Amino acid sequence: MSNRFETFVIGAILMFGLLFTVGEQQSHADSVLTDAQQQLLANSRYVYISSQRKGGNFGAPAEIWFLFHDDAVWVGTTPEAWRVRRIRKGRPDAKIAISKVDGPSFKAKGAIVKDPKVEELMFTTFANKYPEGWPKHEQKFRDGFKDGSRILIKYTPVSDF
Repeated sequence: MSNRFETFVIGAILMFGLLFTVGEQQSHADSVLTDAQQQLLANSRYVYISSQRKGGNFGAPAEIWFLFHDDAVWVGTTPEAWRVRRIRKGRPDAKIAISKVDGPSFKAKGAIVKDPKVEELMFTTFANKYPEGWPKHEQKFRDGFKDGSRILIKYTPVSDF
């Protein structure tokens, strides 16, 4: 009886591990972004974000510093920015072009989030990615996330709106 129970427990643990591993692989494989887009995002200095206006069309693309992390584009911006206002009004859809205005692009849903770990990762990434501009803007970012004059937006790629 004890042997059967041990075999059952070991089998259950192995099955759970297999299911967890398959789920992890599938979630990565289910990424909306192509491998080429992911590689480009990992190496690009800028993205160009167009947010959805009230009429459904998209505004002019804005060049912006960004962090590519966990299969999403993260930006730190002011609460008055059009992208923030539109998200707050229930229009989170955006088009994001990579590297240049007419570069490869994808659709995304924006969300305002509070995540101090991502903010810290953003600071570290920006220090390395934008060494010429970061010293000038670092304190505004750090203070802004603390006092609310800067907020974090996560753009999650989607296959369609």
